[in-house]
Amino acid sequence: MKIPSPMRRWEDQFPPGEKRRMRKGMYILPSLFTAANIGAGYYALSQTILGTRQDFWHFDHAAMAIGVAVVADGLDGRIARMTNTTSDFGREFDSLADVITFGVAPAVLAWMWGFSLLPDRGFPAVHDKMVQLGLIATFIFLVAGASRLARFNIQLNPQPSNPGRPGRKYFVGLPIPAGAGMIAATIHLVKGYPILWPQLAPLWFALLLVVGFLMVSTWRFYSFKDLNPRNRRPFQSIVLIAAFLYLLVFFHNYLLFVLAITYMLSGVVFRLSYTFRRKPAGPAQPAYNEAPEPR
Repeated sequence: MKIPSPMRRWEDQFPPGEKRRMRKGMYILPSLFTAANIGAGYYALSQTILGTRQDFWHFDHAAMAIGVAVVADGLDGRIARMTNTTSDFGREFDSLADVITFGVAPAVLAWMWGFSLLPDRGFPAVHDKMVQLGLIATFIFLVAGASRLARFNIQLNPQPSNPGRPGRKYFVGLPIPAGAGMIAATIHLVKGYPILWPQLAPLWFALLLVVGFLMVSTWRFYSFKDLNPRNRRPFQSIVLIAAFLYLLVFFHNYLLFVLAITYMLSGVVFRLSYTFRRKPAGPAQPAYNEAPEPR
């Protein structure tokens, strides 16, 4: 008797009556968005290498390229599902692209922007240690992001340690595009101007460690997968969308940073609220009935 192999995370997205064997091969349309994802990551790496204290705008271009990749990464999977062109090749292609664009590119950008250009200020030993700590922090971010992708690929029906509202879909751990987006949004906030004050380097170091921890955690982050653009919405929604687009065009530096840090902190808030709401367990019942005392 042949035992069916367990479903991987992408096969869980189909209803029970529509689960089918995934087709092998490449579909052009979603793969083009994945290729754009890789292209944006490669461009971000090239701009990071060109960045200096004088030409710091290269860092801003690298951050914006990662932001474009976040959008492309969100579109390739949705387009594949909408056009019924999901394939094993596309999923593996997407995972490899994410390692490059949301792992390697932001890690190199975070080190170059936040640590490599620090002045020594007369303390070369302290400067060298800070640069080395920056390498360690960015390496931890890269490993955490790759581990997050590996867990997402193999986990069967993952459940967060702090479950949320029934019927809503959640990510277990901060998604790697959101982690990379947090780094890119911070750099874009200051338009790529690098950290030149040694006092700020520890804060950047701490942020990288926090993002890495959230990616490998089992805390829940809202996935927005239950939002269907085909559903009817109140007409006031068009006003909200127009206002969002206006803010995005004229205040993108601030808006993108607020969105990135709000999403990152949402997992922390969900976890803390779940911890405080959870009722403490009652006293344990004895495993056996004690013999009555003699009278």
